[in-house]
Amino acid sequence: MPRLHFKGKVFVENHHLTVPYHELLPVREKGLSEKASLHDNLIVHGDNLAALKSLLPTWHGKVKCVYIDPPYNTGNEGWAYNDNVNSPLMQNWLGEVVDRDDLTRHDKWCCMMLPRLKLLRELLAEDGAIFVSIDDNEVHHLRCLMDDVFGEENFVATAIWQKVFSPKNTAKYFSEDHDYVMAYARRIGAWRPNLIMRSERATGRYKNPDDDARGPWSSSDLTARNFYDQGTYEVTSPSGKKFKPSVGNYFRVSPEKFAFQQLPFQIYEVIERLDR
Repeated sequence: MPRLHFKGKVFVENHHLTVPYHELLPVREKGLSEKASLHDNLIVHGDNLAALKSLLPTWHGKVKCVYIDPPYNTGNEGWAYNDNVNSPLMQNWLGEVVDRDDLTRHDKWCCMMLPRLKLLRELLAEDGAIFVSIDDNEVHHLRCLMDDVFGEENFVATAIWQKVFSPKNTAKYFSEDHDYVMAYARRIGAWRPNLIMRSERATGRYKNPDDDARGPWSSSDLTARNFYDQGTYEVTSPSGKKFKPSVGNYFRVSPEKFAFQQLPFQIYEVIERLDR
């Protein structure tokens, strides 16, 4: 598998093992319960690397879902590399603000992320997953780091999050309207997304104008781009005109199911039942 190489990687690959364990000390005036417990809802204030290490004894292999929003490394965030790694190179980095003129800003970002991702992997349950927000500045490096730590076979998807709804007409090149949310499973064979219940608004899209005994329905596109070996048959419209899917598209149902639906007037639509 291709590996990402960057300055300082050799010094941080096992840095998460050398980070000392810290005791979590409850701040009672900021809590909602009289008795502090690591099994209650927690807000941990402190260095994130130390915080992750402090959670490890109690939560190792038990966390179902992780979401992190690391620095995007735009060069305008004012973040500084602060991991006290035993290396002259890394010692020279300590406390220096990472800006766009820093020729090692991508190296520093990767060095900051790697030990944290490794600790997060240790916290995840077998059926857990991690989601990471990022933008164009580091999305390519993040994908390589995540492949390295979690295994490329555990990649789930990169979701698009639309952050701008009005195009920026003043953009020099293109209007950048979205960020990314990268998702990896701890073990892809064990993880499944928890689907949300259908909302009343979505249910309202299903009607029954023809009093079909099978209940409310909605029409949807009958074609798809995924290959289906029975999906290239010909259908005849009420006018006698014959149709086939366009090149690269396929009907989603077999000829037998299409005939069963009895929809000669809706050539490119198929019934989608509310109870599916």
